[in-house]
Amino acid sequence: MNARAPHRTSPAPIKDRRTTAQRMAIALAGPVVGFALLLGLWKTGSLSMPRVPPPEQTLSAALRLFSDPFHDYGGHDIGIAWNIAASLGHLLAGYTPALMLGLPAGIALGRLPMLSAVSMPVISLFRPVSPLAWLPFGLLIFQTQQHATTWAIFVCSLWPVMLSTAEGIRKVPRDYMNVGKVLGLSEWRAFKRILLPSALPNMVSGARQALGSAWIVTIAAEMFMGGRGMGSWLRHELVSLNGQNILIAILVIGGLGLLLDLPATMLKRKLDRQKI
Repeated sequence: MNARAPHRTSPAPIKDRRTTAQRMAIALAGPVVGFALLLGLWKTGSLSMPRVPPPEQTLSAALRLFSDPFHDYGGHDIGIAWNIAASLGHLLAGYTPALMLGLPAGIALGRLPMLSAVSMPVISLFRPVSPLAWLPFGLLIFQTQQHATTWAIFVCSLWPVMLSTAEGIRKVPRDYMNVGKVLGLSEWRAFKRILLPSALPNMVSGARQALGSAWIVTIAAEMFMGGRGMGSWLRHELVSLNGQNILIAILVIGGLGLLLDLPATMLKRKLDRQKI
């Protein structure tokens, strides 16, 4: 009688787990080292500059600040959650209509050379204007600080969305459209099956760039116009020379910007992998 060979577990799953763990370790190594260097520089700077609070004091202040984020005693004495909500509301109020208008406008510019020839000189005239320079015009037209802020965010978001979309439409090879004509595709079907898949990476890049610019302008406009929001709170803490809260505001603004950028970054990577 033949002896049965002992059963051996395949090493492939173990190897796969090790490979995944190595990839995760490599991916985390950069951020960990980067933030460690940041904390080291921050601590060193606080030792040589007395007005800069050290990381441990700032952390204690942040814990106190976030322990009651929803209080509202009127004026500037409100919880940080209300300022975050106000800033995100301002951002969406300006960015959303820019996205809704910029995408179809960019498609039209990419598809209609005559429209592009007429519009591009005007766009080139207004695009270099600083978004904050649009605030006085917004106040002149809309008469309210909130609407002026929304207007400035809208203007700065519109150009990247519109121009990146138009560029993506123009990059679609003419042969693709000729194939669509041979197949008898309607304009809508040609757009859905040919233009949109080809131009989508550019459209996502434009939307991502616009969102980053819109967040920067949101904070700057709030600092300029006042009211509620992270920018207004940062300005108030600057007047009070509260170094801990100034640093907390900077870190929160940067963290929110990172979170806002994350979905578009993931979508862009997915589209790039599909192209390979």
